[in-house]
Amino acid sequence: MAYVLDFGDIDRTQVAMVGGKGANLGELARVDGVAVPDGFCVTTEAFAAVVAAAPSFDELLDELAGLAPDDRAGIGALSARLRGAVEELPVPDAVAAEIRAAHARLGADDAYAVRSSATAEDLPTASFAGQQDSYLNVVGAAAILDHVRRCWGSLFTERAITYRLRNGFDSGTIRMAVVVQRMVFARTAGIMVTADPVSSDRTVVSIDAGFGLGEALVSGLVNADVYRVREDAVVSASIATKKLAVRPAPGGGTEVCELGEQSRTERVLTDDEVLRLARLGRRIEAHFGAPQDIEWCCDGTEFRIVQSRPITTLFPIPAAGDTANHVYVSVGHQQMMTDAMKPLGLSVWQLTSPAVMRDAGGRLFVDVTAALSAPATRAAVVDGLGKSDPLIGDALRTVLDRDGFVPLAPPADRATAPAVPTPEPLPTDPAIVAELIAHCENYVAELRRAIEPLAGPELLDFIGNDIQQLRRTLFLPRSLQVINAAIDATWWLNDRLGEWLGEKNAADVLTQSVPGNVTSEMGLALLDVADVIRPLPAVVAYLTEVEQHGTDAGFLDELADRPGGGAARAAIEGFLDRYGMRCVGEIDITRPRWRERPATLVPTILGNVRTFAPGAGQRRFEDGLRAAEQAERELLHRVRALPDGARKAEETAATIERVRTFAGYREYPKYAMVSCYFVYKQALLREAGRLVAAGVLDDPEDIYYLRFDELAALVRTRRVRPGLLDERKDAFRSYQSLTAPRVLTSDGEALTGAYRRDDLPAGALPGMAVSAGTVEGRARVLTDIAQADLAPGDILVTAYTDPSWTPLFVAIAGLVTEVGGVMTHGAVIAREYGLPAVVGVENATALIRDGRRIRVHGTEGYVELLAD
Repeated sequence: MAYVLDFGDIDRTQVAMVGGKGANLGELARVDGVAVPDGFCVTTEAFAAVVAAAPSFDELLDELAGLAPDDRAGIGALSARLRGAVEELPVPDAVAAEIRAAHARLGADDAYAVRSSATAEDLPTASFAGQQDSYLNVVGAAAILDHVRRCWGSLFTERAITYRLRNGFDSGTIRMAVVVQRMVFARTAGIMVTADPVSSDRTVVSIDAGFGLGEALVSGLVNADVYRVREDAVVSASIATKKLAVRPAPGGGTEVCELGEQSRTERVLTDDEVLRLARLGRRIEAHFGAPQDIEWCCDGTEFRIVQSRPITTLFPIPAAGDTANHVYVSVGHQQMMTDAMKPLGLSVWQLTSPAVMRDAGGRLFVDVTAALSAPATRAAVVDGLGKSDPLIGDALRTVLDRDGFVPLAPPADRATAPAVPTPEPLPTDPAIVAELIAHCENYVAELRRAIEPLAGPELLDFIGNDIQQLRRTLFLPRSLQVINAAIDATWWLNDRLGEWLGEKNAADVLTQSVPGNVTSEMGLALLDVADVIRPLPAVVAYLTEVEQHGTDAGFLDELADRPGGGAARAAIEGFLDRYGMRCVGEIDITRPRWRERPATLVPTILGNVRTFAPGAGQRRFEDGLRAAEQAERELLHRVRALPDGARKAEETAATIERVRTFAGYREYPKYAMVSCYFVYKQALLREAGRLVAAGVLDDPEDIYYLRFDELAALVRTRRVRPGLLDERKDAFRSYQSLTAPRVLTSDGEALTGAYRRDDLPAGALPGMAVSAGTVEGRARVLTDIAQADLAPGDILVTAYTDPSWTPLFVAIAGLVTEVGGVMTHGAVIAREYGLPAVVGVENATALIRDGRRIRVHGTEGYVELLAD
């Protein structure tokens, strides 16, 4: 049993023995041309020997596992008890002997840095940077032993415990090693990252540098010079005013010193030193195979590396298979699903979509490089995506403004280009929509019948083939014609009525209560469920209990046992029969559906019970219909008064009829798709249950961490590579903490885009106008519909909405989202319900405080923050 290992005996595979920091240092010491100060690691075996002598340790860990990340009082109390339990114990004699021997080999009179190195630290998926303690300029064996013990105890600082709870790490499985490293009395020190920390551009090395020890920069005590390097050239140097430095104290430890006047504005590194350091960074990055966050110091002329860890905050770059420049556009920002998806969800969506998509960071992206390179399509791609999301359009223009990144290809020879047939004009006929819907409903019904008896490889083959058929069904030319007809009619009305009458977004009110919108009908249907439940006090009381305490298992069975519960259950079951396949993030087949967790709907049902009178659903639809009809009459009256008014009015009336005939269908293909997804999911989970029974898997939901082809192979072979599922789960957990960029380049640069408007009131938040009108009210900032507590007049503020949020729309007065476009779900339903809405408001959930009064300008496209 080894309690101490020298750096030369350590590599990156030994995280379990020496922790992430120790393993990285041992690996760094093996890199040619990289100078690492000598040292050794006190292993996790030593930590285990210490805590084994603490009788209350395991009991305290059990208590810790039951805490929530936001329980600051509980975490603080347990942190103190755990640290005390570790730090008050003596270092076992065998451990102390090995530490003293290693210390003597390096030099008993020298000074050392003593740093924590937990087994969940400096990992590719979680850095844990700064969560445990480090000590500098430690002199003498007794002091080193004391600081080793303090590092052990720092595994249980409040910040470290909170970090682990928030990131899903079990404190009971983590062990602490300690790095003891020869101290470098640095003239200069700092931090180097081999990707731009702001834009994530992997072609840039960014170096922060200051005088004295690097602790001053790491702790944020002083400003740093910042140097940026691209392609072995210094592209910028920002020289800071540096008033302080951290130096070694004569008796051990460190002290803060004031710099002289001349040093305060002196450049820390020359260009030559910056380039030498950047080259070291690239060498280290190449060795580890990923961008690195590197701590460095220089005692004179030689740079020494004292730490390197992967940068866990960078969004991964999609694999391209070549070294050419690429531009990727986020699919999630188009589909209102920017959260990370599990591998099965990613792969099923990729199989369903006709567009070629690449995955990175648990999200999907479309490579638009070829379309941006072609003269015939560049403008159309930028304008089209810009109409959908102005921030995407602006981000693409930013990329194209850079000379040479996406060069234009030679124009295509039109003479040799194949002719594209023009489809027959689509008549304004409701029967077309009815026929398409009937076709989809028959398809889903046949799918349910055909899939029921299948199992094993036959089931996976069937689903794989059916997804291809589903794709053909969803993207029937006739279906796309109907959707495009509605979009074109909407743009025509907004453009013409804006030009003729000065009306902005005139189509918004004209598309209220259009027939056949399966998603808006869903919100009204839940009002009908509330009508059944409202006069049943025992049911209301039970649902209130469910809302307060939460439950899913047996929820509907228990409901049926209450007075009036049979009728309530029948109403909810009827709703679930029609809409139970829906859920938040429904394009991800792995997400729990309402049918699987019906209690998710309880807060919304109770909100409808408390807020609305009986018959609200029908009244809501009729009110919207009257508003649309009234707007149509008034607009046509005004158009007729124009020059050539009779012709213009006739054309306008025909276009209004067209948009109202076809607009409702816009939501149906997605409804049909998620209906099929739920059928697939139920069948796959049945198969997963058989794999669990056979001992192949531990949990049916383990299949979510396999791509569809991998799952098919598993069903055939009954084997999965050892460790694969754990790797996928760790990766997914890390992806959840990342924010998906709207546009991403092959250099790793994440572009957000900007609105570039100068017509807004001071402090207003710009966005995209998608549903006309102005409303003022209380902002309710929500991330989960199950937490909805809405009052009449509230304005919903959230990251994005998909169809699962529709039941909340009946109770709000306005909508603000961070993601969205004019034809995405939130915009479509907001217009149907007559709600002023602004979407694409960057960082709205952070900039708007829950409960603050705001004013939503749905016609002009911005949000004002009002005084409380």
